[in-house]
Amino acid sequence: MIQTHVSYVVLAGDFAYKVKKQLDLHFLDYSTLEKRQRMCEEEVRLNRRLCADAYLGVSSIMRAGERILVDGAGDVVEYAVKMRRMPGERMLPQLIARGAAPPEDIARVAHVVAAFHGAAETSDHIARFGMVGTLRTNWQENFDQTGAQVGHTIGIAERGAIRNYVDRFLRRNEALFAERATSGRVRDCHGDLRSDSIVIREDGSICVMDCIEFNDRIRYGDVASDVAFLAMDLEFRRRADLADEFVAAYLGEAPDETMPLVLTYYRCYRAYVRGKVDGMQSAEPEVPDDERHAAAERARAYFALAHRYATVRYPQALVMMIGLSGSGKSYVAAALAGRIGAAHVSSDVVRPIVPADVPTGPDLPYGAGAYTADARARVYDELHRRAAEHLALGRTVVLDATYMRHRDRMEARRVAEAAGVRFLAIDVTADEVVVRDRMTRREVAATTSDARWGIYVEQRRRFEPPDEIPPDEIMRVDGGAPLRTSVEAVLDRLASAAE
Repeated sequence: MIQTHVSYVVLAGDFAYKVKKQLDLHFLDYSTLEKRQRMCEEEVRLNRRLCADAYLGVSSIMRAGERILVDGAGDVVEYAVKMRRMPGERMLPQLIARGAAPPEDIARVAHVVAAFHGAAETSDHIARFGMVGTLRTNWQENFDQTGAQVGHTIGIAERGAIRNYVDRFLRRNEALFAERATSGRVRDCHGDLRSDSIVIREDGSICVMDCIEFNDRIRYGDVASDVAFLAMDLEFRRRADLADEFVAAYLGEAPDETMPLVLTYYRCYRAYVRGKVDGMQSAEPEVPDDERHAAAERARAYFALAHRYATVRYPQALVMMIGLSGSGKSYVAAALAGRIGAAHVSSDVVRPIVPADVPTGPDLPYGAGAYTADARARVYDELHRRAAEHLALGRTVVLDATYMRHRDRMEARRVAEAAGVRFLAIDVTADEVVVRDRMTRREVAATTSDARWGIYVEQRRRFEPPDEIPPDEIMRVDGGAPLRTSVEAVLDRLASAAE
C-alpha cells in the first residue's frame, strides 16, 4: 500500500486500486461515500483522455459478514478506481534515476501533451479560470492553507517574498492573462502533470495518469500551467536539461508567443502547491513517521524552489537568433525564452499570417512563394513590430528567424536601441551531418517550419556573415551540443551584462 495525502493506493498483482480518503480540505471534498463514488467515476472518465487502457473502471468494495471483497456480493463500504498496474521501472522518475530518459523520450512526452491540449475542451466558462481573479483566489487559498507551516516547512521571509512576487506579477500582467484566456489558451487540462504521472513504455508509447478530478477550478487552466508543472518537477529532480528539452519540444509542437512570459509564474505556483501538499502529508497522523519526515523535507525543498522562481531576475533584453534552417536555433530560442520569461517571436509563426497572397510549403524552391524578397520583408517587419510592442511593455524578447542579411539584423538592433534595452545576437551553427539528420526527420514529421535540405544549401550560399555586430553583442553557439549547454551559456552572458 502506498499513501498520498488524499488516497490509499493498493498494488495487487496486475492491478492497482486507488481508495480516496474521507477528507474535506475545502479544495477537495471526499467526505461522503457518495462523493467518493462520484469522484472515482470522474477520475476514470477524465484520465482515459491520456491513458485509456490503464483506467479499467470503478470497483465496489463490499462487506460480506467478516469478509471484505472487491467487486463481490455484500454491502458497499467503499469505492476504488481500478487500474491496470503500470510497470514501475518504466515510470519517468525511475527512468530519470537510471539515466534512461533521453531527450527523444521527453520530446515524445511533449508531443503527447501538446496534442492533448490542442484537443482539450475550452469555452467562455473555462476561460474564466485563467483570469487574474481566479488566479488570486487560488493563491489566497494556498497562503491560507500554509499558514500553519510557517516556521516548519517555510520561513516567514520566504513566504513574504513569494507573496510579493505574486501580487506584483498578477497586477502587472492582468491584460496578458486575459488575452491568453480569450484566445483559447485556457482549457480542461491535466492539472497535476508531474513525472510521477508519466509512463514511457518499452514500445515508446506514453501514458499520462492521475489528472485532477476533484476540482474543476484546479484542472481548468492555462495550458502553460501544465507545461510549467512538468518543467518545475524536472528541475526539482535536478534535471533542468530535461525541463529545457520539454519546453522547447512543446513549443515546437504548439507554438505560443506569450507562453514563456508566464512559465516562471506558473512554475512558482506549482512548486508552492507541491510544498503545501507535502507539508499537509507531513502532519497527517496516519502516515508513518519516516514518510512524514520525508514529506516535510520535500515541502521545504519545494518552497525553496518557489522562492527561487519568485526572486531570480534577468535584465530586459532583445535576443536575436541567427541560424540557418536545421541549425537548432529555434530549439535554443524556445528553451531560452522559457527560462528567462521572454516573448518567443518566431518567423515560422508569423509567416503564415502575414498577408502576402502567395503559397507556402516545403516543395517550393528557395525564394518563391512566401520566401520572395517582398514576403520576407513583410515577415521581418512584423517580427520587429511585435518585438517593439513587447519591449514597450517591459518584456524581454527572443527573435527567432534565420536573420541571414545585414539589414534585417541591424533593424532588430535598432528596435533594441529605440527601447533602450540590451541587444544580444546568438549565432547558432551546426555540423552538416547534424543538419541533414534533422532535415530527414522533418520529412516524416509535421512541423511549423518549411525548411528542407535544399533550402538549407541555398541559405548557406546566400548567408551574410554577421561581421557588422560588435563582439560584445554577439556570441556563437553550437547547435549540435546538448541544449542545456547552449541555454546556460546564453544565461551566463545575459547575467554578466547585468553586473
